[in-house]
Amino acid sequence: MIFLDRTQAGRALAGKLGAYAGRPDVVVLALPRGGVPVGFQVAEALDAPLDVFVVRKLGAPGQEELALGAIASGGVVQLDAGIVRALGVEDREIQGIVARERQELSRREALYRRGKPALEVRGKVVILVDDGLATGSSMAAAVEALRALSPASIVVAVPVAPGSAAARFARLADAFVCVAAPEPFHAVGQWYEDFAQTGDDEVRDLLRRRERLALPA
Repeated sequence: MIFLDRTQAGRALAGKLGAYAGRPDVVVLALPRGGVPVGFQVAEALDAPLDVFVVRKLGAPGQEELALGAIASGGVVQLDAGIVRALGVEDREIQGIVARERQELSRREALYRRGKPALEVRGKVVILVDDGLATGSSMAAAVEALRALSPASIVVAVPVAPGSAAARFARLADAFVCVAAPEPFHAVGQWYEDFAQTGDDEVRDLLRRRERLALPA
């Protein structure tokens, strides 16, 4: 299956989440930036509030596309020990990468929320959404960070992921929902016709639109 764009992917994903529709205990958290257009469609279909849950990849020195791990809202840092060991990355280098990405994480939270507090997730069913999983390190960091906020349960939901993701996130989360799990799987973008980068302005606009839609008439 190839999705036209993130909007279509979000609608397809929402179709798999009908059991959560109309429930007052459900919150949708999207991983920015690419997860927000998907999360918007899910939140709209389920009539649920939408917020961001910021995760930043920790890129390897000189190979930024290769993830050493990730940092998420709440300060949780997850490292892939195998990659760190294979590349011989020293602790001081990791600390510098973490410090830099923590600054960017804080900047994005302030930018997207416009000074408003994060949605309350304690005791809620939280649906964590992204536009797809490749290594899964960002989503794993998000799940770990979210656990510390005491939600009732965590549902990881994505349009596309490798087949191995189901077993991994069935262990990490309380439920895993995925529209398509093609093999072989190389990159999320190969399963979208339009995988243009989502900008900060689009993220803010979608959050504002969902906020207005969620207001009582």
